[in-house]
Amino acid sequence: MTSFGDLLGPQPVLLPELIDAEDAIASGTDPVEVAAQFPAASIAWAQLAEAALRRAGGEVNHDTVAAYAFARTGYHRGLDLLRRNGWKGFGPVPWSHEPNQGFLRSVGALASAAKTIGETEEYARCLDLLEDCDPRAANELGLD
Repeated sequence: MTSFGDLLGPQPVLLPELIDAEDAIASGTDPVEVAAQFPAASIAWAQLAEAALRRAGGEVNHDTVAAYAFARTGYHRGLDLLRRNGWKGFGPVPWSHEPNQGFLRSVGALASAAKTIGETEEYARCLDLLEDCDPRAANELGLD
C-alpha cells in the first residue's frame, strides 16, 4: 500500500538527498552560489524564486518575472530527477520526504508567479500537479 492509500497506484517517489547542495542551503550559503554550483538542486531554485516573490510583493515587476524563471528552472530540474528515480509523470511525491520539497516548492513558487502575472492556466496546472503529488503540499506552501 502506498502512503496515500491506493493499492493500485504507483509507489511514492522519494528523491535522493543532494547532500552537498542541501548542506550548503542549510548552512546559509547564498542560493545563487548553490544554484550555480549545483544546478540540478531544485531547492536552490525554489529559494531564489520564493525570495524574488517576496521582493515583488504581489506586483508584476522584474522580481515576479525572475521568480517565474527561477521556479520554472527548479521545476524542470526536479522533473528530470523525478524521472530518473522512476516517476512516470503522475503519482505520489510526498511533501514529508525532505528531498522532495525543493521540487514541490518550485511548483508552488511557479503557481504563485503565474497567478501574479495572470497566467491562470499555468496556475491551475501547478495546483493540479501539487494535488497529484501530495494533497497536503499546496496547504504546506500556503496556496489556495
